[in-house]
Amino acid sequence: MKTVKIMPCLDMKNGRVVKGIHFVDLRDAGDPVENAAYYQKEGADELAMLDIAATVENRKTRLEWVKQVSSVISIPLTVGGGINTTDDIELVLGAGADRVSMNSAAVRNPALVKEAADRFGSGKIVIAVDARRNAVMPSGFELVVAGGTTPVGKDAVEWAKRCQELGAGMILPTSMDGDGTLKGYDLEFTKAISGAVTLPVIASGGAGTLEHFYEGVVRGGADILLAASVFHFRTFTVRQVKEYLKGKGIAVNL
Repeated sequence: MKTVKIMPCLDMKNGRVVKGIHFVDLRDAGDPVENAAYYQKEGADELAMLDIAATVENRKTRLEWVKQVSSVISIPLTVGGGINTTDDIELVLGAGADRVSMNSAAVRNPALVKEAADRFGSGKIVIAVDARRNAVMPSGFELVVAGGTTPVGKDAVEWAKRCQELGAGMILPTSMDGDGTLKGYDLEFTKAISGAVTLPVIASGGAGTLEHFYEGVVRGGADILLAASVFHFRTFTVRQVKEYLKGKGIAVNL
């Protein structure tokens, strides 16, 4: 039985953790360093930090945020947002990240995935696959980029499979239809991805109840459960989620 991991996510803007619905109507959710230290203490297995405005503002990830957060935790840190080249990856890893997450740049230049995996190792490369429902696509899900703002006319599940072939080590699917809604992971999308690749899959977007986490594993096939709002606004602690999953027969690190 696989051990499922819990991954709080720090969505960053202007040096603060923020959280919105469908990536808009952002609310302040505190200081990133304080949040990171708190989540590690609470038993988080991993942490994600996404610079949500980097691509839209056409700039690089803020390395000082990476340095500050990585300095207070020992759990793996995945950083995304504005990473466009292997040199960017080197800088982010050098600032203390354990993995980088790429989306828009990888879609624009798929060769970057292979180049990054060859240079840094597959285990360092996460591909974020953002999608919206579109019945025209074979899987029913269309790939979107630029923080969920721009559809690109590609099938999201086919893209995930291609990224595995190119050497990515992990897939992070997010349904733009569900992000921040607290209505649960998009299980259909998560399952479509987890059924198409053999890589670890991070369920993301919409967790709002303890049952949603359970469904992410059992119905979505996820290996890692990412959540933001429920942790930032202290609806649940990481420990509560883990204890609930354990009670349901899911293997977790307590």
